[in-house]
Amino acid sequence: MESDALFSLGEPTGSRSAPDGHAGVDGFTAVADDSPLPVRMRPVTLDELVGQEHLLAPGAPLRQLVSGGAPMSVILWGPPGSGKTTIAHLVAGATDRRFVAMSALSAGVKDVRAVIETARRQRRSGGPQTVLFIDEVHRFSKTQQDSLLAAVEDRTVTLLAATTENPYFSVISPLLSRCVLLTLQPLDDEAVRGLLRRAVADKRGLDGALTLTTEAEDHLVRLAAGDVRKALTALEAAAASATALGGGRIDLATAEQAVDVAAVRYDRDGDAHYDVVSAFIKSMRGSDVDAAVHWLARMLVAGEDARFIARRLVIFASEDVGMADPTALSVATAAAHAVEYVGLPEAQLNLAQAVIHLATAPKSNSATTAIGAAIADVRAGRGGPVPRGLRDAHYAGARGLGHGTGYRYPHDDQRGVVTQQYVPDDLVGTDYYQPSPHGAERSVAGRLPLLRRIVRGLPAPAARPTPASEPSVTAQNAPALSPRVARPTTDTGAPGLMQDSGTDAAGEGQQ
Repeated sequence: MESDALFSLGEPTGSRSAPDGHAGVDGFTAVADDSPLPVRMRPVTLDELVGQEHLLAPGAPLRQLVSGGAPMSVILWGPPGSGKTTIAHLVAGATDRRFVAMSALSAGVKDVRAVIETARRQRRSGGPQTVLFIDEVHRFSKTQQDSLLAAVEDRTVTLLAATTENPYFSVISPLLSRCVLLTLQPLDDEAVRGLLRRAVADKRGLDGALTLTTEAEDHLVRLAAGDVRKALTALEAAAASATALGGGRIDLATAEQAVDVAAVRYDRDGDAHYDVVSAFIKSMRGSDVDAAVHWLARMLVAGEDARFIARRLVIFASEDVGMADPTALSVATAAAHAVEYVGLPEAQLNLAQAVIHLATAPKSNSATTAIGAAIADVRAGRGGPVPRGLRDAHYAGARGLGHGTGYRYPHDDQRGVVTQQYVPDDLVGTDYYQPSPHGAERSVAGRLPLLRRIVRGLPAPAARPTPASEPSVTAQNAPALSPRVARPTTDTGAPGLMQDSGTDAAGEGQQ
């Protein structure tokens, strides 16, 4: 029975089989001389446990759990290789409590109920308490988790559950509330390095038969990425290669042959997925193009669905770039099309181009805030009938109802804009869209007040008198404008008012 934690589960010699032939066991496989190196190097005391100092203080729940000082149920949450199953081994061997281990990969409700019933009978007869260890508890269905509630509530069993997934998402709330949640952290590089050195010297490991060069050690530490099991497995493979070659040391070349792909902590259905995606979006929003490309690579290497990444880019293009760079949406949409049309691995180039464009583009969330404010007003009941002049007047009898009456056609005006009410009566004067001064949106910000004045029929603001100390602007001393920028000549509008005036290329680079 394989475990996603540090060590495997198995049936020890002489252990009793679980009810109905279930593959679960009442203990763990005994350590043999030919056991894998991670199994042989398993800590035998709590003091040998490395990397979880925040849980090892005197009187801490973890110490009480191992010593049997308090029969509390515990959920261990942490990444692979952080020591969840190691802790289960320590609990199994520390006291005279009956210990039953099973994996959610193969156990069912019937198996869980059989263990609980046996524990209940033993408790009534004065027998030892039962500790039920469930590995991969997040893989239990809601019904399977429900079957544990009563037994955990009255302490018929002391539950020890391990999970690599966020229990707030994967464990039902009633079970979570009955347990103490202990969070195990990924081991840092120094902790992994120390365990590698222990394995090289300890008689349970290589017993000093080989030496590990600094370069090889650094390589194993880096690629393990906090997963001790991966580090020790790679060390064992490198030791076998070095022994076969007749060498007395493990050098970098040998270590590289043992492992050449780093451990990537990423589960497309777990919280690591959401954390990485969140970091990806926030890096693009923060204009850190290097970080954004890193998180993109992290998702691609971990096997994330490229279509999911592409959808996030399309959303981001409008949510966070928007009118500051209207081409961003086209770039993101083109990348999404490329993912469908070309596919991976080549489409990673298209995704990278889109990510770089979006991360380095000027940012504006004006479209996001505009639609959010408008939706809030609609849900609050604001917005009366459609103004009569805007109603559909194409069907027979519409004119008789007054539909379209008074409508002014904007193209009949030389400016392309006319004074006319387009919103319901109770929304007159409401401004949803607030342009930013970034990128291409600067030209919109300069044009929008004029458009609103004309559409709403408002008078132009009084001209500000020029102080005597300020030189007047004349044709001779007026600042030069980029040829891409067009400005209306007066507040009353002029032909060409609605032209897209573009942006100042030099200024855009300063955003």
